[in-house]
Amino acid sequence: MRRMFGVAVLVLACRVVLSAQQDPARSREPDGTRGKDAARPEISLKATPVISFSPARISLRAELKGGALDYEPYYCSTIEWDWGDGTSSENTMDCAPYEPGKSEIRRFYSNTHTYAQAGRYNVRFRMKKGERVVGVGAASLQVRPGIRDMSTDPMEP
Repeated sequence: MRRMFGVAVLVLACRVVLSAQQDPARSREPDGTRGKDAARPEISLKATPVISFSPARISLRAELKGGALDYEPYYCSTIEWDWGDGTSSENTMDCAPYEPGKSEIRRFYSNTHTYAQAGRYNVRFRMKKGERVVGVGAASLQVRPGIRDMSTDPMEP
């Protein structure tokens, strides 16, 4: 019985390997990505300026590079900005229903945030469908103590 079970598992494994080799959608592309993932745009997040003095007003820009113009998981997604200072904000767009080949994803997102305290911050940009995160970008920035920052007060112990 065990021997027959082992043979059945081996036959099933061979079928899975053969079907993956014959199915072009499941095969590897020349650049090392899967066909489906080759359509996924890359997310980059840039903070300007990267180093500032408090209170610092920082501009952030997320850009989707490459990939398909109609990449469905990114179409009409909820945008979440995690500012890295314990606060976050979220934006939801109102869009027409998705149509393959016709609907286009947004390529740029921007926002600003003011940091009152000095510190190093890791900002996260998330694209979500419902509660599921479908894309992420990250950037780091540094805010140094400014003139009005309490940490620069010479009278402070």
